[in-house]
Amino acid sequence: MKKKGKIERTLLAVLLLVAGTIWYYYAHPELGSARAASVLVDYKPMGIESPRIHRDRVQAARDTEYGSTIRDIFSRELPPPPPPAEIVRVPKPGDTDYVPPVPPPPPPPELPLKFFGSGTVMEGSSRCAFLSNGDSVYVAAEGDTLLGRYRIIKIGHANLEFEEISTGRHGLAHLEDQGSAL
Repeated sequence: MKKKGKIERTLLAVLLLVAGTIWYYYAHPELGSARAASVLVDYKPMGIESPRIHRDRVQAARDTEYGSTIRDIFSRELPPPPPPAEIVRVPKPGDTDYVPPVPPPPPPPELPLKFFGSGTVMEGSSRCAFLSNGDSVYVAAEGDTLLGRYRIIKIGHANLEFEEISTGRHGLAHLEDQGSAL
């Protein structure tokens, strides 16, 4: 029992000491504020050139690309220098090995008519395209020939695919808005 009593008395002494310390700081708050005030008096702000965010530096850091190096980081020896780049000779016009560039393909043909809609004339019939040229209105189905020069290949909701019969080139006419009728 003596050991238990000794532990209890030691524990009581420690708790009283903690309680006394807490009571002391609550009873004398000016000591804590004086300590805090002395810290504020000694405060010196850091030397920052500008408190704004330097977005250019942030973007430069984001744009940096890290590549692998050939060098072995565990060796003191530097890697051998890269071999010199071979000089590539580009032939010019007049040289014997000059090949002229391939001319660009011709632009796609344009339909001289305005594609302003599509639909079906009767239920169960094929899809028809409605085209206009001034006051003239043309109705054509897939496979029909327009103006003797153009064949309708495919009619979609927003575009019309056609072929120029003489050259075989394909073109695309987009649906054009007529605006309001009012």
